[in-house]
Amino acid sequence: MTSYSTLSDSELTGLLKQGDTTAFAQIFAKYKGLLFSHVYKKIRDREEARDIVQDVFAGLWTKREQINPETNLGGYLMMAVRHKVLDLVGHKDVQSRYFISLSRFAQDWEGTTDYPIREKQLQFVIDKEIAGLPEKMREVFLMSRVSNLSHKEIAAQLGISEQTVSTQIKRALKILRSRLGLMLYLLMWFKL
Repeated sequence: MTSYSTLSDSELTGLLKQGDTTAFAQIFAKYKGLLFSHVYKKIRDREEARDIVQDVFAGLWTKREQINPETNLGGYLMMAVRHKVLDLVGHKDVQSRYFISLSRFAQDWEGTTDYPIREKQLQFVIDKEIAGLPEKMREVFLMSRVSNLSHKEIAAQLGISEQTVSTQIKRALKILRSRLGLMLYLLMWFKL
C-alpha cells in the first residue's frame, strides 16, 4: 500500500475526486499552514483566518467531483483563499460604511421630539427579534451582548467550544441584521 504522503498533488486530487477522505486529510495537512499563514498576513485576525481556511477546505470537499486532477492544487487553494479574503474585506468595508451612515443618521435623528417613543418601539422590536432566535443561539448571544462575557467564558459556562460560540454569535448577528434592517427603515421614515 502506498503512503499518501508520497503521492503528488495530481494523484491526491484524483483520489479526492473519488471521495477518498484520507487523500483529503493529506491535502489539508499539506496546505493548511501555508494557507493560514497567507490569510493571517492579509487580515491579522486569527479567528477570521481560521474560518477562511476552513471554508476553503469545506468548499474543496464539496466541489471535489468538479476538480480536474491536473489542476495546480496549491494555486487553486491560494486563489480560493484570496477570493475569500477579498470578500471579507469588501464586506467589512460595506459594513463599516453602513455603521458610519447609521451613526450620522442617528445623530441627526436625536433632535426629534418623539425620540423616547421611537427608542421604546425600537427596543421592543429588537427584544422581540432576539426572543425569536433559536434557544441556544439566543442564550449565547445574550451572554455575549448583555452580560458582556468573552467567548472563552461563554464556552466554559455552556460546555461548548469557543468556535461554536463565535459561530452562534455571527449567525445571530446576521439574522438580526436582516430582520431589523427593514424595521429600522420603517421606524425612522414612517414614524411607526
